Amino acid sequence: MVKLAVTLGDPSGIGPEVVEGALRGTFDAEFSVLGSRSGGAREALNAIDQALDLALSKKVDGIVTAPVSKERITKLGIPFIGHTEYLAERSGVSLPVMLFVAGEKRVALVTTHVSLRRLPGAITLDRVLGVLRQTSRGLRESFGVLEPRLAVCGLNPHAGEGGEFGREEIELIAPAIDLARKEGINANGPYSGDTVWNRSCDAIVAMYHDQGLAPIKAMHPDAVNVTLGLPFVRTSPDHGTAFDIAGRGVADAGPMTAAIRLAIQLCRAKRPQA
Repeated sequence: MVKLAVTLGDPSGIGPEVVEGALRGTFDAEFSVLGSRSGGAREALNAIDQALDLALSKKVDGIVTAPVSKERITKLGIPFIGHTEYLAERSGVSLPVMLFVAGEKRVALVTTHVSLRRLPGAITLDRVLGVLRQTSRGLRESFGVLEPRLAVCGLNPHAGEGGEFGREEIELIAPAIDLARKEGINANGPYSGDTVWNRSCDAIVAMYHDQGLAPIKAMHPDAVNVTLGLPFVRTSPDHGTAFDIAGRGVADAGPMTAAIRLAIQLCRAKRPQA
């Protein structure tokens, strides 16, 4: 049976109540629920560390995380960009990939929590190529997509308009796609971020956070965040702490339920077949 560690997230947010609501459902899995309904950011981070210890020691197959406040954890003096980066660093993974999943619609991010001012410098040929490799591999190994088709976004409006609006597409993104194709990865683009969603593909590869997440969250509020590249499965719902509605009994447990169900599916996919 699949074993999962589930963190409650920030006690002041909706994490504890959506976890409680989700676990009222029926799952073919065993759960270790970690965290506190009182306290604050330190308790939330401690729960993540406990879940990591269980996963790295192979006492659980995967982790499902409820939302935390990056700001509140950082105020403790602990650098915390997000779950994805924190889990990867502690696991010794240099290039984790954030993949959002909503049924057959998937979007991977080349960069995650980077300010727009710093964004162009974070787009490198090696990083784009690494994300293409990781996404293609993850779709094959975890989602059973035998020949993944990747539609790659440009960085600039209209994918740079032939260099008129920027040269990242010409100098970095297109060369990375060419190298990926030489390795047998079915990647195409770069496409304009406002039209790529009409492409037939198994995953869209977006250059930055809002380019990929604004559309998929608008279309699919129950999309699930998956971290590719870790030595264990990790999922989370795609919403935040929602401090403004916490404790009012109106938080929707559906996204957390979706995150748990997908984690179970991915854990089964990673197990060696008899």
